[in-house]
Amino acid sequence: MSMPKTSLHAGRSTLVSSEPLATAIDFTEDSLVVTLEDGRVLSAPLEWFPRLRDASDKDRRDWRFISKGYGIHWPALDEDISVPGLLGLPD
Repeated sequence: MSMPKTSLHAGRSTLVSSEPLATAIDFTEDSLVVTLEDGRVLSAPLEWFPRLRDASDKDRRDWRFISKGYGIHWPALDEDISVPGLLGLPD
């Protein structure tokens, strides 16, 4: 994970996060839906994630954020998904 960048504009220093972070996740019948802190909403087909696709609703609901939203972890499923990976960026 890269460190946040500092931006200088008109004599002010502003901390700019260089990594998109997740703030919420949800599921539809056939998709994983991830909301990012900048307001973007990502939707990916469950077909991309067979462990999630085949999991019970209980196991899908048992998740936690990794690194404050950099990724999502499902302990019962041994599944980890990164936000950069969902965006097609290098992890």
